Amino acid sequence: MMFVVATSRRAPCHAFTHSRTYPRLSTLFQSSSSSTSPSETAAPLPATVHDRLSRASLPSSLDARTLSENLPLVLSHLTARRSSPESLEAARQIARLHSDRIPLIQRRDEALQKRNECSASVGRLMSQSEGADAREIDDLKRLASEAGEEASGVEATLDEIESNMNALLASLPNLLDDVVPDGSDDGENQLVSKWGDVNALPAELGWSQDFVPLWHDDVAANLGGWHADAAVAMSGSRFVSLTGPVARMERAISSYFLDRAVEKGYVEVSPPLVVSRTALEGTSQLPKFEEDLFKIVPESHTCNGQDAFLIPTAEVPLTNMHANQILEEADLPISYVALTPCFRAEAGSYGRDTRGLIRTHQFYKVELVKITTPQTSDEEHHKLTRHAEECLEELKIPYRKMRLCSGDVGFSAQHCYDLEAWLPSTGEYREISSCSNTGDFQARRMGLRYRPSAVEEEDGASGGAGAGKKKKKAKKAKPVFCHTINGSGLAVGRTLVAVLENYQTMEGDVVVPEVLRPYMGGLEVLKKKS
Repeated sequence: MMFVVATSRRAPCHAFTHSRTYPRLSTLFQSSSSSTSPSETAAPLPATVHDRLSRASLPSSLDARTLSENLPLVLSHLTARRSSPESLEAARQIARLHSDRIPLIQRRDEALQKRNECSASVGRLMSQSEGADAREIDDLKRLASEAGEEASGVEATLDEIESNMNALLASLPNLLDDVVPDGSDDGENQLVSKWGDVNALPAELGWSQDFVPLWHDDVAANLGGWHADAAVAMSGSRFVSLTGPVARMERAISSYFLDRAVEKGYVEVSPPLVVSRTALEGTSQLPKFEEDLFKIVPESHTCNGQDAFLIPTAEVPLTNMHANQILEEADLPISYVALTPCFRAEAGSYGRDTRGLIRTHQFYKVELVKITTPQTSDEEHHKLTRHAEECLEELKIPYRKMRLCSGDVGFSAQHCYDLEAWLPSTGEYREISSCSNTGDFQARRMGLRYRPSAVEEEDGASGGAGAGKKKKKAKKAKPVFCHTINGSGLAVGRTLVAVLENYQTMEGDVVVPEVLRPYMGGLEVLKKKS
């Protein structure tokens, strides 16, 4: 199977240039009359949180009408995300296009009404047995035809506007939850909690004060399980081959994470690793981040006639399992877990983390996905994040939990926690899991809805208290968009990094964490090769 990868080096949506100055909320809407939409200043502004407008009155994601009616709020969130001027202009353009639609819809409807009236008049005249005026009939037919042509022309213009609005909407990120702090990059993320003592395992393993912990690749090489040169020779940069006890440890970590998730009620899934353009649009990797994907050449394979891609994360196939479906509220939440290889071109990461397993083109990850109602969304987000935290705690890996700031949160997320594991080789915490609540952002794109449970109503009748009351037949509720949540539980390669570094001994061995020993045949120590 052949693949092609775009070579563009455009940064992710949350990246930004430090020298760029972003306007504060007080100056955001001081635009020139030529670029300001009528929707921008028409309505009173909501309350302000973290120097942006609160979305408390707008819990759903955006369609063209919602954006147009809440343009100041949308612009404030784009600015908080440090979005480009092009993104801000895209939002304004959507509002203008939506405004343009209103008189066109009225004009189309008037033309259709005129066509119908003329056609009806023709029918009445032709039904008359005598006295029908042929000239009048011909005139009415002509007017009906002209009105129909006008309606068709306006409809074509409306279709073009709709297509343009949809393309612009697809380029805009999710609105931010009100709890997300303002900030420009990961240096301004908010510390939520810390777990573990970074000195506990070194003390337990007998590290001396002057011991300099090795990088994970050196630890793995000492165990005879690191073969980066062979991988690069056959596959190119950012690929690694693991063998022997290191490969076994990677498998043990994967199995432990899967079993742990299933114990927590997640349904294990073995999904496809190749997905369509539509599937990636549903989870919002496309159209924004195509250069980060591995695309399969159409001569090799297509997905039902569409472009095919290797999955960047199991989030894509797991969430899309219910695309264009209407679920029942009683069946929610749905919780899925999958272990898959993930493939990322890392086009925006040129020159970063070129050593070791931190950033590779292919890596294993255990992915957790939840499909919920809006009412349980926050609770399920916290549960999913907690499930990932518990894995780190049982491995005894010190970590910290960070709430991502507005300039660092991902494109589709409205709220995101990063779990960062302690790496002694560099003396820093590094991301090992991102747990995101996307609200209905993805569900809207993939047509994923649920039908709220019907509530029976009592029909009151005259008489004494409670007398004559009978239950009405429950009404069938209108379907609404689900909320989707996803997170790593955990990234297997980065967990392997954390285990190798935190459990290394001064002699070059690696102690196997207790929770992994059942998956390693009871093995307690990986011995350094002599």
